Amino acid sequence: MAKPSYGYYRTTIFLAMFVGYTLYYFNRKTFSFVMPSLMQEITLDKDDLGMITSSQSLAYAISKFISGVLSDQISARWLFSIGLFLVGGINVVFSWSSTVAVFAGLWFLNGLGQGLGWPPCGRVLRKWFEPSQFGTWWAILSCSMNLAGSLGPIIATVMAQSYSWRTTLCVSGMICVLLSFVCLLVIKNEPRDVGLPNVEAAAAKKGKAGLSSDECTLTEFLLSPYLWLLSCAYLVVFGVKTACTDWGQLFLIQDKGQSTLMGSSYMSALELGGLLGSLAAGYFSDKAVAKQGMRSHGNPRHFILICMMVGMFVSMYLFRVTVTPDSPKMWILGLGAAFGFSSYGPIALFGVIANESAPSNYCGTSHAIVALMANIGGFLSGLPFSTIAKHYDWGTAFWAAEITCLITTVAFIMMRNIRTKMGQVPKKAD
Repeated sequence: MAKPSYGYYRTTIFLAMFVGYTLYYFNRKTFSFVMPSLMQEITLDKDDLGMITSSQSLAYAISKFISGVLSDQISARWLFSIGLFLVGGINVVFSWSSTVAVFAGLWFLNGLGQGLGWPPCGRVLRKWFEPSQFGTWWAILSCSMNLAGSLGPIIATVMAQSYSWRTTLCVSGMICVLLSFVCLLVIKNEPRDVGLPNVEAAAAKKGKAGLSSDECTLTEFLLSPYLWLLSCAYLVVFGVKTACTDWGQLFLIQDKGQSTLMGSSYMSALELGGLLGSLAAGYFSDKAVAKQGMRSHGNPRHFILICMMVGMFVSMYLFRVTVTPDSPKMWILGLGAAFGFSSYGPIALFGVIANESAPSNYCGTSHAIVALMANIGGFLSGLPFSTIAKHYDWGTAFWAAEITCLITTVAFIMMRNIRTKMGQVPKKAD
């Protein structure tokens, strides 16, 4: 019998990670998806809702940073599968609970489990796919989040209305638990685990001679202004995106007089737009790199990044100002898709730019830092954002997010030609 080839393992491993991470993301957002139904049974004010969502965001930021640093030392398939098992189990327990304190505690644990998902995916992709294919498959795998985000609100709303929000969380959690065992069996850390040559071997030999010239000390890396420009911009973009995905549905229902189904449909349109935005950002920015080449100051991907950040501001402004109880449904869905397109694109690009701009010995650390800052933005979009809405209204909270996005975009435009190569500055460049 012929031995399975790279194609067989790449297909099965990628499918396992894609389905697995789709469930990761769905079970990260289940509370947001069933929030309207849950609030009909249990009285929760805006501070309660903010505390629950912020507890998850905080835990996720901590967990993802730590697992990103440690993922090279731990079996990727075990790390991914254990996280999926924990996330599923916590959703099941959440469905049995009824108090704010327990909700917040369990959602904090959910965030810790969520952080174990993406770093192993990146490691496995790098081991199994050629460097020239890595970015493409990274973008496709990231679409699992958009798939879960687009179908999730509709599935959760229909299940919650047909059965209950508790049944929704319990069923999705059990599916997660079962799939974690499948992922443990199917995912392989690297080709050598199944007797195939390592695809990175040739690239490593080619780059070995010149590796040291691309390295720097930790201090030089951390003092790179571009690292912190990316980090701050990513914090704002991810925070604003999270605010819209977590609170956009309630904003439509409570302030704009829309139905629960319209709210969930808006969320689905946002995620579908995000899927297209991620793929478009990767494709067109790759075209820009191929045409212009990489350089020490400015990055060819900046133009696409800035255009999409402008799109975020415009779509948020129109969403806040133009939507009324009588607004056409297609207009609301179009605004959701536009925001998703223009927010998920930059999120995809920030990770790529952080990796390619860092010295070879700190690529992982670079991505971990900007991702940590992004998740801090996610945390700020929880309780602080809901507090503004409580003391004023949802419109004021979204206005604050708009202004923050606008200021960040203008600052990024002004600094777009900054030195983008992180680490030590060569004397000749001076």
